[in-house]
Amino acid sequence: MKFLTPSLLLYLSFLLNDVPKTQAIHLPIQGRIGGFGSGGLARRAGVTGTPDLSNQGNLQYQTNITVNGQQFQVLIDTGSSDLYVVGNVNGAKDTGKTGSVTYAIGSTKGPIKTATVEFEGFKIPNQAFIEQSVDSEHTEGSGIIGLGPSSASEIRGALGNSGGDPVLDRIFKQNSNTSNYITILLGRAGDPTDTFAGDITVGETVSPFDNVTSQPKLPVTEMSNRGGQHWTAMLDKNGIIGPDGNRINTTKHATGNKLTVMFDSGFTFPQVSANIANQIYGRVPGAVLANVSGGSAPMWTLPCSTELNVTFIFQNVSFPIHPLDTVTSALQGPPDSSGNPTCVGAFQPITTNIQGFDIILGMSFLRNAYMLINFGDFVDGSLAKVGDPYIQLLPLTDPAEAHADFVKIRMDGIDKSADLHLLPALPDSGDDGSSRDDGSSQDTLHKYLPYIIAGSVAVGVIILILIIAASYRASTKRKYRRLHDPAPAGLPASNSDPFQNYQPTRRY
Repeated sequence: MKFLTPSLLLYLSFLLNDVPKTQAIHLPIQGRIGGFGSGGLARRAGVTGTPDLSNQGNLQYQTNITVNGQQFQVLIDTGSSDLYVVGNVNGAKDTGKTGSVTYAIGSTKGPIKTATVEFEGFKIPNQAFIEQSVDSEHTEGSGIIGLGPSSASEIRGALGNSGGDPVLDRIFKQNSNTSNYITILLGRAGDPTDTFAGDITVGETVSPFDNVTSQPKLPVTEMSNRGGQHWTAMLDKNGIIGPDGNRINTTKHATGNKLTVMFDSGFTFPQVSANIANQIYGRVPGAVLANVSGGSAPMWTLPCSTELNVTFIFQNVSFPIHPLDTVTSALQGPPDSSGNPTCVGAFQPITTNIQGFDIILGMSFLRNAYMLINFGDFVDGSLAKVGDPYIQLLPLTDPAEAHADFVKIRMDGIDKSADLHLLPALPDSGDDGSSRDDGSSQDTLHKYLPYIIAGSVAVGVIILILIIAASYRASTKRKYRRLHDPAPAGLPASNSDPFQNYQPTRRY
């Protein structure tokens, strides 16, 4: 969930080694309200080894860790790479350095200290972390554990050596028998069929989803600026199927006709281009793009009973999105014209000019895919022969079961999906990448440059002739207005601002 500014130059890397099963750790996740194609599907109700889990709101996923024996409940975040906890940690050693991290929402800043961090069965001595003071934005006992690459660690950069490595790097280096991968499985609050809350594992998979290791390996797109490295991979060409069953054109402004996707477990609402969001939600009767209280600006709002089916495609594997995730009730939009409540489109038009990737797939996508991230040689100090990092995704959502869930929850048990008639397709805005420019616009400019120059010269000559003619006529016959004549009338008075008010809001 942390944003840096990496270079636009990317190259793909491929990992050839298989994933062994060795010593591992298994961490339950709690969900709290805050600020899978091929391979087969398995019911989450069959997940084992995850007692005492809860998920409220589908807005945050947290797990418990201990720091010098004190327990903290921390958000799991594949979009950042550092650990911070809120409150004083007894016996922690001060390094004399200060660290700060800016997230999509909020930030943290405080002294960098070291202490013993525990993940069930693993103890990491002298783990560096930021000790955040308690304030109105930071609740005591909370925090964030970054699961991103160590090259993006602010703590490591501040300390300038491996003593500042993130938690996972320390685990992988201190336990050579532990495979260098993690898996993340997010549950869905309010799901009438699968009540599983979520799980995170290090070095092992969650049963019955072990076949995630047989899924295609998506090479991590490596940033030339390693300080901006994230867990990113390429979406297939036009790899989004919209609610009408057709692929959305996402080739404009995409590298090699493919969009670069960042997977971020700390991001509640996936961020997509305005064009993609329009194609998903803009054709729904009654849909409105509006600011939403408690969310970020702006989001599509629409009737809560709107069932929209969207699918993402990675290496020819389809990932259907549960309609409860496509149109979410985690936040509510303003009432419609009849006073009825509205829900929000979870795939939000991106509002930040990010570089290095085009869309961010957060929780609303990850609830539909079991994700494995192999760190490869991204672990600080690893040898190149370890292999390149990759991501594997296993589809989890059965469209038929998802439809039945939606009818039960949002349609009061009466299937009204046939009543939805999408409006005609919207014009393609061409805004499919947040920051990507593949040179196509420059090529078009160069192609028509001679015509543009010639036209500009011709227009300039015509304007010059008109100016000379007007000057000549004015010099031969001038008209004067008497001083007591009334002045010309101004613009009509108006109490309204002719410009739209800009209301900065934070991304949720």
